[in-house]
Amino acid sequence: MKLKELLKDIPVLECTADPELEISDVHYDSRKVTEGSLFVAVAGFASDGNRFIPMALGKGAVAVVTAKKPEGAVPYVLVESDRLALALLGCNFYGHPAKAMTMIGVTGTNGKTSTTLLLKQVLEKVLGAKVGLIGTMANMVGDEEIPTERTTPESFDLQALFGRMRTAGCTHVVMEVSSHAITLERIGGTHFDIAAFTNLTEDHLDFHKTMDAYCDAKAELFRRCEKAVINVDDSYSPRILDAAACPVLTTSVTAETGLHAKNLELLSEGISFTAVCGDESAEVHLPIPGKFTVYNALTVMGIAKQLGISLSDCAEALKTVHGVKGRVEVVPTPGTPYSVLIDYAHTPDGLENVLSSVKDFCKGRLIGVFGCGGDRDPMKRPIMGEIGVRLSDLAIITSDNPRTENPMAIIEDILKGVKQEYGEYIVMEDRRAAIRYAMDIAKKDDIIVLAGKGHETYQEINGVKYHLDEREEVAAHLQELRNQNG
Repeated sequence: MKLKELLKDIPVLECTADPELEISDVHYDSRKVTEGSLFVAVAGFASDGNRFIPMALGKGAVAVVTAKKPEGAVPYVLVESDRLALALLGCNFYGHPAKAMTMIGVTGTNGKTSTTLLLKQVLEKVLGAKVGLIGTMANMVGDEEIPTERTTPESFDLQALFGRMRTAGCTHVVMEVSSHAITLERIGGTHFDIAAFTNLTEDHLDFHKTMDAYCDAKAELFRRCEKAVINVDDSYSPRILDAAACPVLTTSVTAETGLHAKNLELLSEGISFTAVCGDESAEVHLPIPGKFTVYNALTVMGIAKQLGISLSDCAEALKTVHGVKGRVEVVPTPGTPYSVLIDYAHTPDGLENVLSSVKDFCKGRLIGVFGCGGDRDPMKRPIMGEIGVRLSDLAIITSDNPRTENPMAIIEDILKGVKQEYGEYIVMEDRRAAIRYAMDIAKKDDIIVLAGKGHETYQEINGVKYHLDEREEVAAHLQELRNQNG
């Protein structure tokens, strides 16, 4: 492809490279540059791609795209934004694959993963569609699973994935859209048929700095879509509504407006409610417990309705969906009088949602095991401490992924929010030991909630990932107890 074709619709400030150059490939990692390729020098947070221009040229790059004018005799394309340029280059290089599919983006602090996975199942059941999925747990092309390292891939890789989905015959793409992806232009050049907003609670303030900036990032998605579904029970929804320049379907559990839920039943084995939208209604049953499941289901049904699917067809499909690994996941504990649940809750709202939901059906004590991640927003730690102790009958404060931070320093931050009058708590830095202790003291009808890790099967300590699958830990301890008891 000629350079001039790759640069279509990209704001170019200056160009010394020959527009007729044939470009074999595009790379933003200098280590992967090949002969005849175009190198995009992205000024990142950890490193500046402009430092690696000589390396890229030495490996065969024939031109450079950059937002910083390079020194020396370098064939370059100077652009306003290197990140937007990378995204648009991906669109042009892969032939705008997203335009060939129905694009659905789901954003919010909590609920994105569950909502997208439920929606994928609904679209497959109701429409018989082949659906691409992009999210925290995995990327999927139909039934093919592709491992992922971040919620939304880098822009050029994202376009490559869209291209793979188009080639495989996907008609719909359901994707989680993170605030980072919006701010860093990973979705640049991608227009969404439908965008959905779940909720907004404190998270990622190490990156966005303020809740206002965090909200503004989420709101930007709703300037890039044809239709929207917005949860109006969330306090930030007015700002999202203001940003939406398109037809909006609102969802609510508390108000009889838009698409809303009535007659809620929250049980240990799942949830039931009546979905109502105008003159249309349907009885909804999902085998996934928790009030937040009602919100996730409403978002799914709202998107389905925006696609022309009836509430009744959607409700019928939801009866048979399977839950998401690490989201209110019941861990088998055969022969024990207590239950163990695993949930990914790693934000204040996520932790409050899961603990509050479990309290609705817990007949014994709720034993909450939780921590906070290192190298992430420290402001949420005392908030989660307050929530975890207040809502648990016994809270065990432990490590999550400390990453490069001292685990006890993180725990000290958590304890700043704890008030003794809220409830009983103990500190156990070692997460494995905390899980075992919770199981040792659990009695009849108690529910242990292991919060924070969810689908993850590792613990990152001092920058090293060690294997830790909480399902395996529970099973291993049960076997140890059986061996001890003969």
